[in-house]
Amino acid sequence: MQKKPFFVLHFSEFLLAFLLIVSTVMMSFSSGGFILNFRQIGFNIFSTVQNGINTVTSSITNSVNAVKELAELRKQYEVLSEKMKDYEYMQRSNSEIRKENARLKEQLDFSQSLAVKNFAANIISRGADNLYTTIVINKGSRNGIKKNMPVIAIQGGNIGIVGKVIAVGYTTAQIMPVFDFNSSISARVQNTRDIGLVSGNGSDTLPLKMEYIKKRVIDELRFGDVIVTSGENENYPADIPIGTISHVQVLNYDTSLAIELSPIIDFSRLETVLVIDHKSPNDKKAEEGEGND
Repeated sequence: MQKKPFFVLHFSEFLLAFLLIVSTVMMSFSSGGFILNFRQIGFNIFSTVQNGINTVTSSITNSVNAVKELAELRKQYEVLSEKMKDYEYMQRSNSEIRKENARLKEQLDFSQSLAVKNFAANIISRGADNLYTTIVINKGSRNGIKKNMPVIAIQGGNIGIVGKVIAVGYTTAQIMPVFDFNSSISARVQNTRDIGLVSGNGSDTLPLKMEYIKKRVIDELRFGDVIVTSGENENYPADIPIGTISHVQVLNYDTSLAIELSPIIDFSRLETVLVIDHKSPNDKKAEEGEGND
């Protein structure tokens, strides 16, 4: 037996329902309700899109500006760094110039104060050949330099013996320093006036040695006592400091003391010297004396 459908939609009924839906929609449009909703929806969508675009645009603009500012800051930093380097270089240069001026003024004042003729010179090289060590200066025979002239220097306010001229060229000269093995200077203990002989040990890093000081004066010697040139044999002017006592040793087999000296001059820092013609008067000093009269 065939069953009948529980619900059958006839055409007339379908048509009626469709007309009712169309009528409802038309009434809604005619009242303006749908138009208002569409406008609001469109406005919200447009606003959202616009805000998004503005946000993205602002982010891109800010990023570009930040990159530009960073590049500009980097350029400014590099410029300032270069200026700082230039400033530091100028400061160092000014400091070196001031020091050099101070050294030159010190040497000039000392040179003019000497009673004997002297020649200022710069050290241009140093050399060592086995037991023979030399210092070369930029003055020679054309400047009045002669063999065996003594050489002194002023360093940090201290006057000291450097050595003597052993060879002379036209524009240069060689100096044998006091620390050379072949150097031998007649000297005195400044306080006691005892006389001895000062010689070198072959290097500016080693102490000088003084011999022929009798053991009997050991109680009168003090560490730091100054040893000066004696002025005998006319090789060096008298009373020019050579070094200071740094060590005294009593030798059982010798009647003399073994004395070590620290040189007055620091040869590792020596740059300029004065070559002395101690047999000729200082013309500048004589002119000053006449002016004072």
